[in-house]
Amino acid sequence: MSVHDEVPATSMGRPGGDGRFGEYGGRFVPESLVPACVELADAFESAWSDPAFRARLDGLLGSYAGRPTPVTECLRLSRRLGVRVLLKREDLAHTGSHKINNVLGQALLAERMGKRRLVAETGAGQHGVASATAAALLGLECVVYMGAVDVQRQALNVFRMELLGAEVRTVRSGSRTLKDAVNDALRDWVASVETTHYCLGSVMGPHPYPYMVRQFQRVVGEEAREQCRVLLGGDDPDVVVACVGGGSNAAGTFAGFVDTRAELVGVEAAGGAALGNGLPGVVHGMRSLFLQDEAGQILEAHSISAGLDYPGIGPEHAHLAAIGRARYHAVGDSEVLDAFRLLAETEGIIPALEAAHAVAWLVRAAGSGELTPGTTVLLTMSGRGDKDVQQVKEMLG
Repeated sequence: MSVHDEVPATSMGRPGGDGRFGEYGGRFVPESLVPACVELADAFESAWSDPAFRARLDGLLGSYAGRPTPVTECLRLSRRLGVRVLLKREDLAHTGSHKINNVLGQALLAERMGKRRLVAETGAGQHGVASATAAALLGLECVVYMGAVDVQRQALNVFRMELLGAEVRTVRSGSRTLKDAVNDALRDWVASVETTHYCLGSVMGPHPYPYMVRQFQRVVGEEAREQCRVLLGGDDPDVVVACVGGGSNAAGTFAGFVDTRAELVGVEAAGGAALGNGLPGVVHGMRSLFLQDEAGQILEAHSISAGLDYPGIGPEHAHLAAIGRARYHAVGDSEVLDAFRLLAETEGIIPALEAAHAVAWLVRAAGSGELTPGTTVLLTMSGRGDKDVQQVKEMLG
């Protein structure tokens, strides 16, 4: 069975005809962008049903991105916490995170559509690095928008993008973080849609992006399901957990387990917990949950992690929470720093700050008794922590 085979429509299958997951999702864009979204939706459906496109993507995921990534059992951390911890190692994929899975798919799609220029947004820089990498591989032009705050705290990734031939444009409006980078990337796409593909990095934005990005990322969950069944004698893990900003690594992971008995847990940053504190609204072309005030103005999110510093959440996650199939929790910066150090010291794995949010929830849930002793937990290690070491060093003094 291919890692891309469809699950039933009731289990993270296609959204409704209007791009809705229940009451969330949709396509709320200026009239000038509607044809571009329709063109992209049609192009994706055509490509996804084309064996030649799928074979080329699978080939690059294997020979270039390094798939399948392994599942690692954390023996020392498991003994410390009293639960069995398995890590899906997206930190070992080329460029150091899960982002490469989606970007290779979208870059091939852009090439298929005859568009030779990519624009992308980035927070922590991992999506920007992946976009620049795919553009270099295929000979495409690449422009990456990044908030000024994130440019400063992720200087290494800025240099990596430039080294790969991309142009990094610093965004100085608004909160100067991920939300504002998305705004500027969308403006660029509106102005250059004839020649440009917007390579959106998460399961957010107008239809077909939440669906398309999840499909490109579902390789994570479907690989992990098969790997866990080998490790666990045919069983699934009891709990599957991943960090959530927009939510692409979590959506890709959950897609592999949504039709099993595994409990699905997403972990947000406390300062950006849209599912805990958000209200329904329309931002960036989608209806979802967003942090906002009484007047409906979007509030600034805060996270120690640039990749989770977003005031909303992908619409399919809002839907999964609404129907009770997944639950979402938030962790604070101090918990994340403790988890960052704990995983490094016990397993020799330095996580990205984004993934350290999932580790922090795991530590809390095991310590509080929320997870009973012996519970098997699969945690998606969405990225490696090289990019964050200097920031953590400064914060820990």
